[in-house]
Amino acid sequence: MPELPEVETVRRGLAPVMEGARIVQADVNRPNLRWPFPENMSRRLTGARIEQLRRRSKYILADLDTGESLLIHLGMSGRMLISGAKLGTFTHNHPAPEKHDHVVFHMDNGARITFNDPRRFGAMDLLDTSTADAHKLLSTIGPEPLGNGFNEAYLIDALQGKASPIKSALLDQRIVAGLGNIYVCETLYRARITPLRKAGQISKQRVATLVPIIRQVLSEAIDAGGSSLKDFRQADGDLGYFQHSFDVYGRESERCRTAGCGSLIKRVVQSGRSSFYCPNCQR
Repeated sequence: MPELPEVETVRRGLAPVMEGARIVQADVNRPNLRWPFPENMSRRLTGARIEQLRRRSKYILADLDTGESLLIHLGMSGRMLISGAKLGTFTHNHPAPEKHDHVVFHMDNGARITFNDPRRFGAMDLLDTSTADAHKLLSTIGPEPLGNGFNEAYLIDALQGKASPIKSALLDQRIVAGLGNIYVCETLYRARITPLRKAGQISKQRVATLVPIIRQVLSEAIDAGGSSLKDFRQADGDLGYFQHSFDVYGRESERCRTAGCGSLIKRVVQSGRSSFYCPNCQR
């Protein structure tokens, strides 16, 4: 599932084409994805102008001039692909419709934005912009890791007394928004903290070091266009490249990259997810 860097990469790719543009026609080609689409979705979107594209955790929010916001979740395989608009020095022509093109936005600037989702784990909803933070999918989400609300004092307090492993705690969207398996593994490697250690048993000094490392890992991933492991594509169809920089994720039984270490990367399963770490460097 796309994590914060992948969703932010898609948002940044869509923004130049969608912000300030009007939806001439919204084609909704099926009644649902993961959940049913909102009532009269096509009619409510057609003619609306997109004022702003923003991200909250792993969700994209398109604020409309109608007072509603379109919430988009990419799910496991969802893609937002642009055609008919000039991106850099290239123009992507409109492709032939595909089987899994479930929602298509025809913009007044000539662009077409297609939501393609073979597995149909994605989702869309329409909500009141003024009360968006109270939506059931957004109301319990913690602070954004790249925002001012996420700082050393906050994280120390949030993890105090936690009996769950630090890996599980950082994946908890109520504690911090948008972090997923890949970037927590990479963060804990750089912080030299084993994913098996209980969150509440880590010293305040070590917890404090997690904040700048989390920001650094996420920023590097965004700059690389995210990580493409299976289905993820940027809005222009290109792959992300951060997967070539992984220190531990997906590297089970390979040598640790820390100079002089030589240990093999291990994989353990925590809460149904694989954790990758160096047993020598991470304590």
